[in-house]
Amino acid sequence: MKGSLESYKLLEFIQENKENFEDSLLNEAFNVKEKIEEILTVGNIDLINNAHLLIQYIIEGKEQELQSFAIQEGIAWATHAIPLSFKLEWVQSIRRTLWKFLQKYNEVTNKVLTEEFFSVEKQVNTQVDRFLNGFFITYSQYKDSLIMAQKELVENLSVPIIPITPTISILPLIGAVDLYRTNILEEKVLIEIGKTRIQTLIMDFSGIMKMEPEVIDHLMRIIDGTSLMGCDTVITGLRAEVVKNMISLGMRLNEKAQTLGTLQQALNKYLLS
Repeated sequence: MKGSLESYKLLEFIQENKENFEDSLLNEAFNVKEKIEEILTVGNIDLINNAHLLIQYIIEGKEQELQSFAIQEGIAWATHAIPLSFKLEWVQSIRRTLWKFLQKYNEVTNKVLTEEFFSVEKQVNTQVDRFLNGFFITYSQYKDSLIMAQKELVENLSVPIIPITPTISILPLIGAVDLYRTNILEEKVLIEIGKTRIQTLIMDFSGIMKMEPEVIDHLMRIIDGTSLMGCDTVITGLRAEVVKNMISLGMRLNEKAQTLGTLQQALNKYLLS
């Protein structure tokens, strides 16, 4: 099916019947249907749009994009502690709805159930299973890393640098950040960049409620250091309270650091671009 004319025609058929496809999907996903808005609010995860993206990767056989998307979704769901049962139900609903529309497509085009039809069905199942496998592995690994980070936080040692690809890592900051902790952070970040050759470090501040001016200033110096070592820094999740405090003090983030609203946006940009 990968890259075939038939696969593009099937995708076009689903897009032409987008509204019916979404209605059918929501009917399949009985429990998730009531949670769509909540999941969007809590985790900035748009289930409907993500379903269409997943379907595109499955039908077009884009295995690399599918794997990257599984990693992105695994990290997002682990970060926001959304029940796994919803994800499993949602993806299985996508699978069943794809089967329905594959059959409808064959009926509309007056095709008989040939070997090609069963080949396409097998390809859909294989790709869905591959996505689920990548999602659950990433979810489990990232969740374990967050739990370890929270455990280390109790011991005042939390600077969890979590690799998600050979060149991209996430530093999810959790709890209070003081000068003592930023000193530990500076040492560990620079050592880790030198050791593993991280090219992009995503620093997620969504777990930080408050930062003192001297802490922000120290973080800016750390970003200078990462830049000198050839690593780009992306800052996500800055809370309104922190930004207001910075504005009132006339402080600005280092121009070398890129800022994005959420970790999800950063993952979308750096994993799927």
